Amino acid sequence: VEMGRSCIEIPLRKYNEVMKVINSSNEHVIRIGASFNTEADSHLVCVQNKHGLYHTQAISATGHPRKVTGASFVVFKGALKTSSGFLAKSSIIEDGLLVEITPEMMESLRQALRDKRDFKITCGKTDTGDIKEYVDVCWVQKEEKTNKGILSPVDGKPMEGTQRDKVPQGRDFKREGKVMKCNEVYYFLKDHELASPVPRQFAEETAIACSTALCPFLKTLKTNGMNKIGLRVSIDLDMVEYLAGSGGHLLPPNYLHELDSALIPVIHRGMSDATSLPLKMELIFFIIEHLF
Repeated sequence: VEMGRSCIEIPLRKYNEVMKVINSSNEHVIRIGASFNTEADSHLVCVQNKHGLYHTQAISATGHPRKVTGASFVVFKGALKTSSGFLAKSSIIEDGLLVEITPEMMESLRQALRDKRDFKITCGKTDTGDIKEYVDVCWVQKEEKTNKGILSPVDGKPMEGTQRDKVPQGRDFKREGKVMKCNEVYYFLKDHELASPVPRQFAEETAIACSTALCPFLKTLKTNGMNKIGLRVSIDLDMVEYLAGSGGHLLPPNYLHELDSALIPVIHRGMSDATSLPLKMELIFFIIEHLF
């Protein structure tokens, strides 16, 4: 949000998610959540006071003039009547942006989103040439800086630009008072998107196989400071590889036999679906004390 202009930037790789929103919403309302804007010098927040009432504030970065303000969501409401005297209206609501447009403009906006076309909304009264504000909906190529600052346990490389997802590990792996858990996986994106829907089942099977292989060594691993372990799996039609490491270094060779025996069959099954390739992912495991 800037003076006289609000811009909603939609990454092209989010097209499928936008279509899900369009197809699931009613004809008069479109609601889109926004990512945190690292380029903004301030951000809208919704604050509750001591009386239980909510109001909007803009929190600014220290020492910076307020020029660009980030918002958490945008709502397009297509119920504005032509008799209202407005072409369109834009306002701040809680920590987001509300854009009121006519039903005809709402249909044009929906079609523009389906076609991946930019769309401009002119806000202001119909009977004056003093137009005050524009709302621009823009498709952009830029890659979100996701997972910034996170380093791989395998080799210490940055995980920035990866896509993080949860791993539903069905059971814990316990041995000698230690328990091994895998709760998250990072997907390395090709051309800013996965080749197919997120392969959660393959990630879960790989997590179980790795946990099974390392379960007998949990106490030794944790004693040697390897309580956070990364497993990176890379698969393509003519290539398969995995690397396991902790603290930026590969695991010692004495663990590889058990890992090979458990992982290779699972990884080869993952190659059977060519539509999911290429695939590169990294699973994160933690070894913690079993207190109960």
